[in-house]
Amino acid sequence: MYTLLSATPSPYARKVRIALVEKGIPFELKTEVPWDHTTETPKWNPLEKLPVLITPEGEGIYESRFILEWLEVKHPMRPLLPHDEAGRLAARQMEVLADGVCDAFVLHFFERHRETDKQSPEWLARQHRKIDGGLREIARRIGTREYAVGDRFGLADIAAGTVVAYLTVRYPDLDWRTRHPDLAAYSDRLEQRPSFAATRPVPQRISDKVV
Repeated sequence: MYTLLSATPSPYARKVRIALVEKGIPFELKTEVPWDHTTETPKWNPLEKLPVLITPEGEGIYESRFILEWLEVKHPMRPLLPHDEAGRLAARQMEVLADGVCDAFVLHFFERHRETDKQSPEWLARQHRKIDGGLREIARRIGTREYAVGDRFGLADIAAGTVVAYLTVRYPDLDWRTRHPDLAAYSDRLEQRPSFAATRPVPQRISDKVV
């Protein structure tokens, strides 16, 4: 059986959890705080980032995008990518957008953890612009459709759905739902899906100093 090292609020880890559930792949979930000194993450990923999928043979597969690609190759049944070239490219583009928003938020989050007089307003503003711009583009691409790409659930929905739910937990002041009501309705539909309902993000306390 696989073991997934995961942080509870992480959209990167949640993407993998949802993919495993959707593909019907059994796994054991192990929660970690990769910033804390007690973490086992470096044992499995030299880059010290989550998520990490540990195979039954004891190999660590890491970086969420690569894990999802690895799962598509190793477990092709219940594919999460469209069969057509245009659909696959559109799904990958949505994944890039969602990961970019998450990356910008992480940079914003940790900059805010510095002492107030050491924070860079310009840096914070730049990350905020990237978050806003990425959300606008995700909302534009999905519009009022049921699924982000094509006519069935897939990778694009996992990517888009996890990032907006993460922002709701970690950045409630952003109020993205008011500015993107169609995206909010899309998110609400996704959160009713069993794989999403079983993996809803919750905040996690970081004990060690990170900046």
